[in-house]
Amino acid sequence: MREVKAEKKQMMLTEDIHKLILHMAVPTIVAQLITTIYNLVDTYFVSTLGTNAMAAVGVNNSLERTITLVGSLIGSGACSYLARLLGAKRDEDADHVLSTSFFAGITIGLVLAIIGTIFITPLVNFLGATDECRTFSIQYATYVLYAAPFMIGSFILNMCLRSEGSARLAMIGIGFGGVLNCILDPIFIYVFHLGVAGASMATAISKTISFCILVYPYIKKRSAVQISLKKVRWRPEEAREVMSIGSTSFLRSCFGVLAGILVNRVAGGFSTAALAALSLSNRVMDFPFAVILGFGQGYQPVVGFNWGAKQKERVKESLRFAMKISLIGAAIVGVFIFVFARNVVGIFNSEADSEVLRLGMLCIRLQCITLPIHSWLSLVNMFYAGIGRARSALALSTARQGYCFLPVLFILPAVAGINGLAAAQAVADLLTLLVVIPLCIKAFRLTDSLD
Repeated sequence: MREVKAEKKQMMLTEDIHKLILHMAVPTIVAQLITTIYNLVDTYFVSTLGTNAMAAVGVNNSLERTITLVGSLIGSGACSYLARLLGAKRDEDADHVLSTSFFAGITIGLVLAIIGTIFITPLVNFLGATDECRTFSIQYATYVLYAAPFMIGSFILNMCLRSEGSARLAMIGIGFGGVLNCILDPIFIYVFHLGVAGASMATAISKTISFCILVYPYIKKRSAVQISLKKVRWRPEEAREVMSIGSTSFLRSCFGVLAGILVNRVAGGFSTAALAALSLSNRVMDFPFAVILGFGQGYQPVVGFNWGAKQKERVKESLRFAMKISLIGAAIVGVFIFVFARNVVGIFNSEADSEVLRLGMLCIRLQCITLPIHSWLSLVNMFYAGIGRARSALALSTARQGYCFLPVLFILPAVAGINGLAAAQAVADLLTLLVVIPLCIKAFRLTDSLD
């Protein structure tokens, strides 16, 4: 146990900062991509069951994001706090924070599963299910709810493994579950003839297996931080620290869920084809978003650990390098998806619905244009979350799908119809520049003041 801790600390504090960021970010990106590919594969198999089934996937995407809200609230805050505690050599406090966070998340997950299952019909109605896709939405939601405790637990464990420098272990846990899901989907849907319910079963089983893999290093004491019921403690100052930073990720996810629900409801008001098109475009754009998020999540523990250890030059250099890589990478990925947007949408448009194709392409291409802005916003947000500056992180995390997006969502569709809805996210991304530019300047000033 001591050897593991010493090795991780040595890596975080002395390894070349460029190599360290890539060492942490690449496995995280891979894990995010595998999850995104699983989502696309899941969408593909369900899309072969028809437009209504594909619309149900969009509805339940909001449900899955709702469940992970708890994971993001606890896991993101614990990840940031753990990295800074380990950097400051407060190992015992790190054990207490992780143990308390983990068991709190599992308990809340059980409560969500029970309540959601009891009120499943009004739940999917609230999430935007239309009359045509309601039955499919209920089938999909059932097994996702069963897996809620494991989904939340996996999120917390995944984040905290990265906070101690174990990005590869985190990747294996999340990645294996994603690959397993891709294998189980066609078996449950076609071989067992379970349809949409089969896709949901595959998701639930895969999430549970991921949880088992992620908890294994802690059971075998192969991690730098320990989990134990004996180490659970409720200290107000620790809870505030976790919740203040976690709230930035939580509110970002809240606004993402709210935005998804509102988009579903607005799109459903136009047609089921519009709902399917927006659902499809969101799934496709999850791919570059996964790269952006994965890079930021890999960077966050690096800046947090070195901030806690008062390593001023490493903090400053990490910010410069991470910003450059994120902007260049987002531009390259955006151009690639823009060019092949028609081909990608065509793969999932099984009924050759021309409206689904047109709207899907429009939404995807517009978001590709603003992708570098999204990556910049995400990276600066991760910087503030990593160093424990909750207010600045909150301002950034709630901008893209919160106070910049919601006004646009209500104005553009009223002015330009369904085309305005397809363009809403890209326009909101442009507006976020008003927030990210001054906070980016402030970030460099903060690194100069570190002592």
